[in-house]
Amino acid sequence: MGIRITPSILNSDVSNLRGELDRIATADWAHIDVMDNHFVPNLTWGLPVVEAILPVSPIPLDIHLMIEDPDRWAPAYAEAGAQSVTFHAEAASAPIRLARELRRLGSRSAMALKPTTDLEPFLPVLPELDMLLVMTVEPGFGGQSFIEPMLEKIRRARSVIDERDLDIWIQVDGGIKPETIERAAEAGADTFVAGTAVFRADDPAAAIAHLRELGEAAHARC
Repeated sequence: MGIRITPSILNSDVSNLRGELDRIATADWAHIDVMDNHFVPNLTWGLPVVEAILPVSPIPLDIHLMIEDPDRWAPAYAEAGAQSVTFHAEAASAPIRLARELRRLGSRSAMALKPTTDLEPFLPVLPELDMLLVMTVEPGFGGQSFIEPMLEKIRRARSVIDERDLDIWIQVDGGIKPETIERAAEAGADTFVAGTAVFRADDPAAAIAHLRELGEAAHARC
C-alpha cells in the first residue's frame, strides 16, 4: 500500500497559485477545496480557477467539492480534466449514479464523509469509488485540530475495503501533520491532505518528504 501526500492549496499564497503549485511539485496530488458558502460556511474558488490551473500544475489535481448539488456540478470538473473529483455523501442525491458518471468522464470518483456522518449507510456505494475521504475536521476551514475519534471510522473503512477486496484509497483531510499522520496511517489511511504543515513550512518539499516517511513507517509497523 503506497502513501500519497496531497497538499491543500487552501493554505497557499492564492495570489501566486502557479508558483505555489511548483513549490509542492514533489507531492502526489494537489488538493483543491471548492466551497460554495452554502454546504460549508466558506467561499473559495470554482470551476474557472480549476480550469486555469489544470494546464500549469506539475501534479494531478484532487478536487474536493464542498458544495450543494454535486450531482449537477461535479461532472463539469471531470470534463475539464480533473484527475480526481470528490463529492460529499451528505450533498449528493444519487451518489452511485454520480460516481459512475465521474468515472465515465475519465476522473477517479471519490466520496467524502463529514465527521458526524456514519459510514454504514454508504457501504453500498464503495464498489463505485476509487477513493473514500474521511474528514478528520469539520469541513470549511483550514488549520483545525485533528478529531481523534475519526480513527475508528478509518479502521472500519479499511476493514470493509480489505474484506471486500476493493481497490479504494482512504484519504484523510484535517489536522494532518507529523504528530497525527502516523496514527491515521496505522488506522488504515493511505492518502493524506496536509495544508498548513506543508505551505507554512520553510521547505515544503522537505515537509512533504517527512510526512511521506512517517506514513510509510507507520504502514510498515502494521
